[in-house]
Amino acid sequence: MDAVVVRDLVVDRGPRRVLDGIGCTVPPGQVTGLLGPSGSGKSTLMRALVGVQKVRSGEVTVLGRPAGSPDLRARVGYVTQAPSVYADLSVRENVRYFAALQGRSARAADAAIADVGLADAAGQLVGDLSGGQRGRASLACALVGDPELLVLDEPTVGLDPVLRFELWERFAELAAAGTTLLVSSHVMDEAARCDRLLLLREGALLADTTPARLRTDTGTGDLEEAFLRLVRSREGART
Repeated sequence: MDAVVVRDLVVDRGPRRVLDGIGCTVPPGQVTGLLGPSGSGKSTLMRALVGVQKVRSGEVTVLGRPAGSPDLRARVGYVTQAPSVYADLSVRENVRYFAALQGRSARAADAAIADVGLADAAGQLVGDLSGGQRGRASLACALVGDPELLVLDEPTVGLDPVLRFELWERFAELAAAGTTLLVSSHVMDEAARCDRLLLLREGALLADTTPARLRTDTGTGDLEEAFLRLVRSREGART
């Protein structure tokens, strides 16, 4: 069974259509990349998956339940672009607080902090951290609950290449252990690290595929060029 199934999803914001009849699936135990430029609808789709986005029509099923169902709260982790941690608490206090809410131990909290590379900053107030460090603190708070589905909205923005590499290594480890991850990005070189790709542009789904299949279908080994060829093909079909 797919971890996420989206059928004919339409989302409007005022007069603007943000998602235009999106349909896609997210397979279990894999890293699915949600790729596209800023403003393409990535965050809106993620908000719909976790049940906090008002939709005009369509259906979103998560782990066999309608998106936003109360019983999904302990099964789905969600990290927004804006860090959702308490600035007046330390990293350790934040993560241990979220661990306690989900019946997890202080040891599990400390392990999550180490997983995101913040062990040396565990005692620092979140308000004193850099933007990238705050984002990693938010990720640790989501990881500590050991969710079945982890939804990450551009988690690597502002990170240096070494930290980006380490986080993607951690994502692969989580998927290998059975966690399903949906990770958004507007950086196409991160697409190669995903098992599956959802490519969005202007509220439309250009492709639901794998990196290997995308390269084959577009005739290029460069994933950024592959995305551009998809865009040009779509625009050509409209004219």
